[in-house]
Amino acid sequence: MRIEAGGPSWPTDLDHIDGPPRTLWLRGRTELLREGRRVAIVGTRSPTPYGEAQADRFGRALAAAGLIVVSGMARGVDQAAHRAALAAGGDTIAVLGSGVDVPWPDVPLADELAVRGLLVSEFPPGQGPRPHHFPLRNRIISGISEAVVVIEAAGASGSLITARWAADQGRAVYALPGRVDHPMSRGAHRLLREGAGLLESPEELIGELLGDATCERHAPPPPEGPLLEALVGETLSVDELAQRLGADVSAVLVELVSHELSGRVVRAPGGLYRLPSR
Repeated sequence: MRIEAGGPSWPTDLDHIDGPPRTLWLRGRTELLREGRRVAIVGTRSPTPYGEAQADRFGRALAAAGLIVVSGMARGVDQAAHRAALAAGGDTIAVLGSGVDVPWPDVPLADELAVRGLLVSEFPPGQGPRPHHFPLRNRIISGISEAVVVIEAAGASGSLITARWAADQGRAVYALPGRVDHPMSRGAHRLLREGAGLLESPEELIGELLGDATCERHAPPPPEGPLLEALVGETLSVDELAQRLGADVSAVLVELVSHELSGRVVRAPGGLYRLPSR
């Protein structure tokens, strides 16, 4: 199936990203682009056993909570996340770097996704994969998702490109901590240093997105106080907050740290702060 920008089946989330595609080809359950809430799970093609286990853990939990798992069907973390979502009886979308009729690299998984999930590509039928296709498809992975979770990534992993796209698009970026002495932790740790949200369990993210009372992190109360009120509908730096409040930067930073620890404020990439999703 081919859909065009502006058409009734078009995912309007893509209208507000840099360099949006104008045409998409779909194979599978096309309603997944219009319904539900989507979270991307991405990471290295060569995960450690820990990384593969976490991709499975997060994929299963997010899908079981009713979130649609988005990834790129690459070997490693991507495929583990897709398979986990399917195993949980949930929904999943794969954004490809090739045509939907010539999926790469896993045809059996693609065939299953074409029945139980959805394959998406901006590349026409018959188009095989090319190296430059994958950074391009990453902007669609993040563009149709409201959050991106980086499970495990080396310092030059393509999943960091997805995280950069997500930050530029205003999507939430999260990363899992790993072993400090392992090269597959370097990319995720870099994102954490740059302000990505730290996740230790899928329940934390589910609670933040869905406000599930059974999750470890509960939905925060309505914002109270000048600092929290200044963040309503805004994502601001410490300096911007200090200027708006007419307060000292150090005092604002202390209050931000306190609110972050209590779950009232979320640190976004680039040293910015926002209120958590409700």
